[in-house]
Amino acid sequence: MFYKDFKGRKLSALGFGMMRLPRVEGGKESDVDEAAARRMVNRAIKAGVNYFDTAWFYHGGNSEIFAGKALTEYPRESYYIADKYPGVVPGNWDKVEEIFETQLKRMQADYFDFYLFHNVCEMNIDAYLDDEKFGIHKYLIEQKEKGRIRHLGFSCHGEIDVLRRFLDAYGDELEFCQLQVNWFDWIFQGCKEKVELLEERGVPVWVMEPLRGGRLANLPPQYNDVLKRLRPDEDAAAWAFRFLQSIPSVTIVLSGMSNDEQLEKNIATFAEEKPLTDEEMAALLEIAEEMSSAGMVPCTACRYCTSHCPMELDIPRLISLYNEKTMTPGGFIVPMAIIALPENKRPNACLHCRSCEQACPQQIKISEVMESFASKLGR
Repeated sequence: MFYKDFKGRKLSALGFGMMRLPRVEGGKESDVDEAAARRMVNRAIKAGVNYFDTAWFYHGGNSEIFAGKALTEYPRESYYIADKYPGVVPGNWDKVEEIFETQLKRMQADYFDFYLFHNVCEMNIDAYLDDEKFGIHKYLIEQKEKGRIRHLGFSCHGEIDVLRRFLDAYGDELEFCQLQVNWFDWIFQGCKEKVELLEERGVPVWVMEPLRGGRLANLPPQYNDVLKRLRPDEDAAAWAFRFLQSIPSVTIVLSGMSNDEQLEKNIATFAEEKPLTDEEMAALLEIAEEMSSAGMVPCTACRYCTSHCPMELDIPRLISLYNEKTMTPGGFIVPMAIIALPENKRPNACLHCRSCEQACPQQIKISEVMESFASKLGR
């Protein structure tokens, strides 16, 4: 494992993201398979991973609870905890103290090494910036002064104007920014410009969604062939991480690992730093251009949308199938997968109420995607 320097701390370049922990077979999103997840945490620590990232919403709150159980088996100074204030939902905006105290209890901790304003975006930035009404920023600064937050940062899914506005307001107090960065979104979602803005402000980058919910680990054969010719010993997932290792301002790369195989592959990849050459970078971005022109929907399978759907549609799964249909129009896998679903769980069951869109960090017009998908399927 190689490490990055951050204010006198040595942070593992690979961070353990706890949004996609293994689940009990047949269980709900909140049903963490604690035995499997604990095995993975133990293996990660043995391999040198020392940064663990969770949040209020992950696995319905059970991610924080599990992290507290698993990490307290180790000396507190041997690992770093990152947690987040959940500004995604309006009902939470006036509960910062209650939520913060609950998070510490769930984590069985006296302090957070890293704490973030969660998911700063168009739909919540006004509340985050309204200290007179909600006092979120004021409270978190107070906790930092008390030593209950060691380093304060933020995650951002908003457009660059939102990022700039938040930095203008609080930039002097923000020590890092967690940002969705990967080679596909470098151009597709304007990641390059966002990273450059953070570099101008002297704010190091923490990366989330390096594989876009696993999509970049499973490329179509024609793209895999291009990459294999350049680096025969590395798979698509490793390429995604090597891309991020080529960006100097990237400190932590978070990976939401769900099984032992993913963990072992990531440990091997982060055993050493191998940034891309100019030729390799050009080849990767050319693939990104081809993929983006094919009409891909930028879903990261964060699942924020699913709790807002009155039909309880598995929206990330449906969007994944939509993208697959877009990439392989004549394929038979997608129609078979749709037929296997109950009638009321298919794309045409969408009510177009747009409730899910209010929670989507990617600002995807989900109702339009469902309508287009139903049309593509002839339904």
